[in-house]
Amino acid sequence: MSKLLKTELKTAFRQLRLPAFGAHHGAQSALAASESWSYDQYLLRLCELELGERQSRKRQKLLLASRLPREKTLENFERQRLKRNVERQYAALLDGEFLRRAENVLVFGSPGGGKTHLLAALGHELVQQGQSVYFTSCVLLVQRLLQAKQALVLEKELRRLDKYEALIIDDLGYVQQNREEMEVLFTLLAHRYESRSVLLTSNLVFSQWEQIFKDPMTTAAAVDRLVHHSVILELNLPSYRMEAAQKKRGAAASSTPGTEVAAEPGKQAAADTRTLSEKPGFAKNG
Repeated sequence: MSKLLKTELKTAFRQLRLPAFGAHHGAQSALAASESWSYDQYLLRLCELELGERQSRKRQKLLLASRLPREKTLENFERQRLKRNVERQYAALLDGEFLRRAENVLVFGSPGGGKTHLLAALGHELVQQGQSVYFTSCVLLVQRLLQAKQALVLEKELRRLDKYEALIIDDLGYVQQNREEMEVLFTLLAHRYESRSVLLTSNLVFSQWEQIFKDPMTTAAAVDRLVHHSVILELNLPSYRMEAAQKKRGAAASSTPGTEVAAEPGKQAAADTRTLSEKPGFAKNG
């Protein structure tokens, strides 16, 4: 191939925005000649490379825009901790079909049980499928919506969030907000109802949501919109962080002869009380 032709091809690929064609056409041309490919086979191979690189760039952009915690992936999630019925429900979500039906995913459990990791890992899987995801804490989301309302652009902000097929709201109810803040959150939930999916975590069961939305009618309306088309996962698992800390203390104790593992706070308090009661002159109240 002449130098002039190479230059013209490079220019054409750049103008047509075909970087993979420009990067691979030489090597693929040599491979086509050695394996006696037809022109169509050669062109198809270049198209496949171009499409593959475009999908990779798209996934990278989606991941960057998602603000998902990078370390909370499916590979790092201990799915064996899940109960069998929850694992089946979770596995069914991984194909992303629930987004097409605008279904919600509601995850409940005590602090440290893996709620955030479970939804973040699902978010990562959706991004790899080319779906748009946005991850945020409830506190930050409410502040964002409230600022938009005060600036008289709440509707515009809601439409901006519409571009995300999955909106992950972490720790609903973890921090108490005032009525005005909860009103904008309710507005968001009503806006996405039956059009876009909401995925959320909370350590408060539905019967406690009046603490969040401040009055029974708003609470009932919010629950109704979320539950109508939803998958509910109840983890009820012991704290992963506490388990990890206990294992760490146990490993440290076993590696240091004569060292005792510290008791849990409640047990330690009971032990301290027993020790005091054995001392002369100590009397229990009541």
